[in-house]
Amino acid sequence: MNASSPSPAQNQASTATLYGGVTNRRVTVRDLSGAKQRGEKWSMLTAYDALTAGVFDEAGTPVLLVGDSAGNCHLGYETTVPVTMDQIVMLAAAVVRGTKRAMIVADLPFGSYQESPAQAMHNAVRLMKEAGVGAVKLEGGERSARAIELLVEAGIPVMAHIGLTPQSVHALGGYPVQGRGDEAAHQLLRDAKAVQQAGAFAVVLEAVPAELAARVTEQLAVPTVGIGAGADTDAQVLVWTDMAGMTAGRVPKFVKQYADLRAVLGEAAREFAADVQSGTFPAPEHTFH
Repeated sequence: MNASSPSPAQNQASTATLYGGVTNRRVTVRDLSGAKQRGEKWSMLTAYDALTAGVFDEAGTPVLLVGDSAGNCHLGYETTVPVTMDQIVMLAAAVVRGTKRAMIVADLPFGSYQESPAQAMHNAVRLMKEAGVGAVKLEGGERSARAIELLVEAGIPVMAHIGLTPQSVHALGGYPVQGRGDEAAHQLLRDAKAVQQAGAFAVVLEAVPAELAARVTEQLAVPTVGIGAGADTDAQVLVWTDMAGMTAGRVPKFVKQYADLRAVLGEAAREFAADVQSGTFPAPEHTFH
């Protein structure tokens, strides 16, 4: 070892955090487990294309989710239900190509895993082989435990999703908070423990009372990722178009908008149109001769 080479202790220290830690490889499930043990909180954002995924990757976001929320915020659907495997594979592959460090997790869309664990295996393998993701996510607690177990046994990391499960929007009659009342809270705890037992490396808790999410987080050995689940989960996730102010109209209560990109882009488009109409664009510096 020469004088400029970091010592093993320095190497270990440099990888001991998700933010500012290792940068020469992708974040793994072991990194997320270590963060839970250290009490280090982390963020996850959705991403659906190479360009924005690259921005979030450069910002240090450790986990990016290629969510079927693309149906609502990019594909023009009212719900996530119409999103297909082919669409998720295409979007996930773009996100993988646009990033270097973040763990890329892709949703298994509605109808791609509910039929049987074998169906879940087939479609999860597609995402791993065709898109190159590092993990998959699927909705459901006890009802999805066998599928999770089969995927994990095959070497596919699985992030579980319980509480409000948007793919069940029609059965739920909308997007109500889940886990209120003793019976519902007990069921959510059973779901959380079932997916952990099945081998899930993390559990998304959506639209769950904060006190219940805190109990789940305390009782699980794997990280919890909250969205509308209070501040005591191990991580937080937001749909990026909500977070950056691209979403028109009302956003969910749990969303904090960190920018107003919709206004910025709208103003840029209006300025471009005005320059074209006035003849000031293209100017000589934008013109070939």
